[in-house]
Amino acid sequence: MLAGALALGSAPALAQPASLGTIRWVAQDVPPHFSFPQGGAPRSVAELGRGEVDGFLRVLLARMPGWRHEFVEAGTARYETESRRGQTLCSALHVRTPERLQWAWFSHLYPPLVSREIHVIVRRDFLERLTAQGRAQDGRLQLSELLKRPDLQLLVPRDRAFGAQIDSLLARHTVPRMAVGVKLSSQMLDMLRAGRMDYTLEYPAVVDDYLARVGDAGALVALPVAEGLSTLLATVSCSRTPEGRRQIEAIDAAVRELARDPQREAWVREWRGERSSPQDMKRLNAYMDERARGGARIE
Repeated sequence: MLAGALALGSAPALAQPASLGTIRWVAQDVPPHFSFPQGGAPRSVAELGRGEVDGFLRVLLARMPGWRHEFVEAGTARYETESRRGQTLCSALHVRTPERLQWAWFSHLYPPLVSREIHVIVRRDFLERLTAQGRAQDGRLQLSELLKRPDLQLLVPRDRAFGAQIDSLLARHTVPRMAVGVKLSSQMLDMLRAGRMDYTLEYPAVVDDYLARVGDAGALVALPVAEGLSTLLATVSCSRTPEGRRQIEAIDAAVRELARDPQREAWVREWRGERSSPQDMKRLNAYMDERARGGARIE
């Protein structure tokens, strides 16, 4: 009777892949790169936003069957502390630095997009004073020259890295660093608008989103700097633990699967919408072609 009932019933559902574990992702409300559409950290992949970083994760994590994903609102200090204690977190929000290699594994996700170029951010009413000198031949500001001016004060977040050239410059000067929370971009821009510093460093897309949210369009100006062109590849990292190694290997494999997908244009459109410039697409296709041919890229 049971066998007959089974034979007459609907076909059994396809078996789900066995659980490989849970990846706990660092989440920060830093729109438009990673945002909290529900007001807090996403509770699932379906709640991820559609910015540059969270939008890429939305596409990438769909290619990791068997893995569960949780999102933990955390700053860099917590990420490092938990990693050094033997706990495992992963992040698509942190730039690779020699210091971070001590406690995290790194791989990379995609090439630098136009939106990832670091700019000097200044109040519009301070613009003329800041740009009075120090421009390169191509019209970009030279951060190296700005840092020599005692009349200008730069303030940046304590735990943030900006890429090899800028980090090297900051290390050679006495630059105040401010301890800020997980909403570091908004806090720094709030302070800039309030006159707590003369300029700071940020992505222009972050500034545009911030000004739209506070309703003060035009209050801040983003100026390209020569050293901002050295922005590194978008990276992914996991705590330097045995579990973190297993997770970064799975993430790296998923990136290579994305790179080999014959429907690349479709997933890029899902990720970027209509925001990709011809320059971005040229870089992205070249990068993904190389990733498709190569092996794991983990350090």
